[in-house]
Amino acid sequence: MDQVFQGLRAEIATVAPTKPLGRVAEIARGIVRVTGLERSARKGDRVVIDGYLGGEVLNLSAQGLIVLTDGSPEGLAIDAGVELLGAAGLAPDDSWIGRIVDPFGRPMDGRPLFRGPVERPLHAAAPAAAQRRRLGERLSTGVAIFDTLLPLVRGQRIGLFAGSGVGKSSLLAKFARGVDADVVVIALVGERGRELREFVERVLGPEGMKRSVLVTATSDQSALARRRCAMAAMSVAEHFRAQGLHVLYLADSITRFAEAHREVALASGETAALRGYPPSVAQAIMSLAERAGPGPEQEGDITAVFSVLVAGSDMEETIADILRGVLDGHVVMDRKIAERGRYPAIDLLRSVSRSLPEAATEVENAIIAQTRQLLGAWDRAEMMIQAGLYVKGSDPMVDAAMKIWPSLDGFLAEAAPLEGVSGSFSRLATILGVKYTAT
Repeated sequence: MDQVFQGLRAEIATVAPTKPLGRVAEIARGIVRVTGLERSARKGDRVVIDGYLGGEVLNLSAQGLIVLTDGSPEGLAIDAGVELLGAAGLAPDDSWIGRIVDPFGRPMDGRPLFRGPVERPLHAAAPAAAQRRRLGERLSTGVAIFDTLLPLVRGQRIGLFAGSGVGKSSLLAKFARGVDADVVVIALVGERGRELREFVERVLGPEGMKRSVLVTATSDQSALARRRCAMAAMSVAEHFRAQGLHVLYLADSITRFAEAHREVALASGETAALRGYPPSVAQAIMSLAERAGPGPEQEGDITAVFSVLVAGSDMEETIADILRGVLDGHVVMDRKIAERGRYPAIDLLRSVSRSLPEAATEVENAIIAQTRQLLGAWDRAEMMIQAGLYVKGSDPMVDAAMKIWPSLDGFLAEAAPLEGVSGSFSRLATILGVKYTAT
């Protein structure tokens, strides 16, 4: 009951006796010029035009405001009323767990949703660098390859680089169900509308949903909504981190976030420079990534997985290159691996976890190094082996790789055993023929 009244008080607090009003002066090229609010509005403020069409202030001048609308301005007329709502914030609440919300904090599952007592800025600053704690302990993920060769630790931020249709969303769902976290916040940016229910019911499932908050903007929504989606989800994650909780933040995908930012930036007059992207896209991506990670003392952590759509596994693509430089690891998924039926289709030799070697013991690091050496030897000689040109005995490392390759390739697709990290390492050590004792 207290939660209900708290939510009602928060809703009532947003009601203002008066609100500044302006008028539409021009409608052109997807933007609207508004007069009458020059001295009241701030860049980034939200407005409502003609009582139904939302928008955001992109530029200000003495002659008026330039507003980008959430939807088509079709049907608007000159002198239509414009109501200034103020800063574009979000007020998450603990009751949002298990719910699906849009980037503006409105429910999408047909049930009432109360706003929280504290409104958080959409463009929040990252925690002070000198006050942040270091990365925490290694996490059990439910996926054998991440429990061993690509460890994920508390507060780490990794990138998941993949083309379309190689199992990226399925891997994110495995993280949502299996990673040891208090709350999971998932940002679905620009997803197809029909896939939302499928993701919730089939991919994520009841076990994953009961501790998750889904923030979603479908592909038919405006660039403002799609860009806001990733930032709104981060604000929700920060709400729970401030309570000392461990939050798993999953974003699918940063590429669509960057594309939405490009649309907004170009509408505001910014010039395209980085392969069609405006210069501000780098700052937008890095600011979002920096907000995740360990919090200061007395706060929790945000462990983040950012997915990136890369065409043809091109890791030099603009968005992939920007994000890879600011993260604590990157995981590359390969279409060729997916086509031969191994999921998750991770190319281990091109993937790196920067939590190593600290995240593993000396024995575990030796097992990881040996595994990479064997996989590297197989990769170098695979074409010759498949063509029947390799002669056994020519290279002892290749001979060893040939012997264990089927078992090792199968291990990379395994779910983690019930014993978690120690069980996964025991299984890998058995394949390699080495001794392993969990510490």
